[in-house]
Amino acid sequence: MTSLFDLPFEESDQPEPDPVPPAPERRRVYTVSELNGHIRAVLEEAFVEIWVEGELSNCRVWNTGHMYFTLKDEAAQIKGVIFRSSLRRLRFRPEDGIHVVARARVSVYDPKGEYQIVCEHLEPEGLGALQLAFDQLKQRLAREGLFDERRKRPLPALPRKIGVVTSLDGAAVRDIITVLRSRYANAHIVIRPARVQGEGSALDIARALRAIAKVTGVDVVIVGRGGGSIEDLWAFNEEVVARAIGGCPVPTISAVGHETDFTIADFVADVRAATPSHAAELVVKSKDDFYGRIDRLAHRVHAALRARAQRSESRLRTLDARLRVKLAARERLYQALRVKLESFDIRVRLGGIGRRLTAADGRLAGAVAQRRHRADARLRGAAARLDALSPLAVLGRGYSVCWNADRTAVIRDAAAVADGDHVQVTLSRGELGCTVDSRQPAAGGRQEEKES
Repeated sequence: MTSLFDLPFEESDQPEPDPVPPAPERRRVYTVSELNGHIRAVLEEAFVEIWVEGELSNCRVWNTGHMYFTLKDEAAQIKGVIFRSSLRRLRFRPEDGIHVVARARVSVYDPKGEYQIVCEHLEPEGLGALQLAFDQLKQRLAREGLFDERRKRPLPALPRKIGVVTSLDGAAVRDIITVLRSRYANAHIVIRPARVQGEGSALDIARALRAIAKVTGVDVVIVGRGGGSIEDLWAFNEEVVARAIGGCPVPTISAVGHETDFTIADFVADVRAATPSHAAELVVKSKDDFYGRIDRLAHRVHAALRARAQRSESRLRTLDARLRVKLAARERLYQALRVKLESFDIRVRLGGIGRRLTAADGRLAGAVAQRRHRADARLRGAAARLDALSPLAVLGRGYSVCWNADRTAVIRDAAAVADGDHVQVTLSRGELGCTVDSRQPAAGGRQEEKES
């Protein structure tokens, strides 16, 4: 048998056939929705449940009740969502800036093609969720003024009807009843049972507070329970309980836990008691304390009455002195007014007026006579001057007035008429109608006219 390697390496003169090309593969074309769906399936399968930590930012609760947020660290960020059902189970309120650890799964939001984490649970890092929720609620209610000391009301001195909100199964109700019976056997106690621990206990306590506040005659309400862990006491840290205590129309005492335990209810209530027994002691003082208080009040009443009597007596003396001063001033004013009134007597005033009228009448008559005399003198002088200037007086002395024929002008110059002219002559008595027979002009008169 000939070995293959013994054959010479010679090129064959026969052309080799062309290789057969492989059949083309069929392309797989995805729609965007399909691609996002595949990516989502891969991510959800690879990251079913993970824990991731970071800082919350851009927290927004939509009207659907879901909260959308961004979880970030120094170098990166990722969008996230926590649905309404999971959000309601959280003990604290997620806010921007809180560092949390989230239990979540990775998914894709298909409409935008963005991957995100869907959170099932959030825990604040370094601080328990309950403590954070406590601090958040405390700050918010403090800003609203619910802890303001000015709204706190004093407890009644001796309440006739005492309301109690607590569980019937705990020791708190027995302690309260024991103390109240020992101090005030006739106390009327109204108990409204409520669950003080577990799911829904906060709503039960709030309902109990509103119900017992409607009972007629309740003067004060004790709400509380015995001690326990923060989880056991958490119902008294809920906002619904705080607002129910704040809205109670009568003073409330918060008696939750032991002396070292503080709850939101303690800050809202009018009075905080260290224990339920202490709350009962605050509501009803012991007989000796009550009698001592009565004695102190009686002493204060007597002292107040004495002080008031002394103040009243001092005020009375002061008023009496002021009254005497006022009466003396009024007497002086009366005398001055009397003198002034007498000076205004009508008879005196009429006598003075008559005298003034008589004097004025005399002065007026003298003045009238004097003015008449002066007027007569002026009249006589004027008449004399008028008589002297009157042309009739001149005529009476033998003079006459010569007029032209129509009496329109007085003839003062003989040259003004000619021989044969008619003239009128006015005498002192009567007139003359004359004809000019001759003329004798004045010397230096109209000589030229005569010569011509």
